[in-house]
Amino acid sequence: MLLVPVLVILLMSQTNLASFVAAAVFVVGAASDGLDGYLARRHATTTRTGQWLDPLADKILVAAPVLTLSAVGRFPVWAAVLIVTREAAIAVLRAVLGFGGRSMPAVQAAKLKTVAQVAAITLYILPLGAGADGVKLGFLIFAVVLTVTTGARYATEAVGWRRAPRPDATRTPT
Repeated sequence: MLLVPVLVILLMSQTNLASFVAAAVFVVGAASDGLDGYLARRHATTTRTGQWLDPLADKILVAAPVLTLSAVGRFPVWAAVLIVTREAAIAVLRAVLGFGGRSMPAVQAAKLKTVAQVAAITLYILPLGAGADGVKLGFLIFAVVLTVTTGARYATEAVGWRRAPRPDATRTPT
């Protein structure tokens, strides 16, 4: 999350050099987040705070460049609306479930969604020229499809989780 202000400032500069540096900052931020999650799982050092904060940081790292690029006319607004709405909705959903003593672990498709988003956003950050528009749009459409489908999956599963008793809930005989 500390890289987000740097990323936004670089994107607002709108120079080729700033765009290349912004792409590097974005990819390093995404990679460090992935490494952090891997190490936490590998060494069994996950915490409830980390389980909540890590996905939130992911969402901020994705939303910031999407919103900034949209504001300067370098990213399709329709895609920004879908991506940011889904990410915000899932963050709220995780918070609601967390207050209820439940967690919502990431599914494999959501991890692929994150990789697709990072790839698509990186392509839009880079100053590639009009010749790359088709490739950028192709990556973006793939990322948006995964974004919407994984969001719908989480929402569907969360409804069931909210209705079912918590696994750790104690029951008293009637």
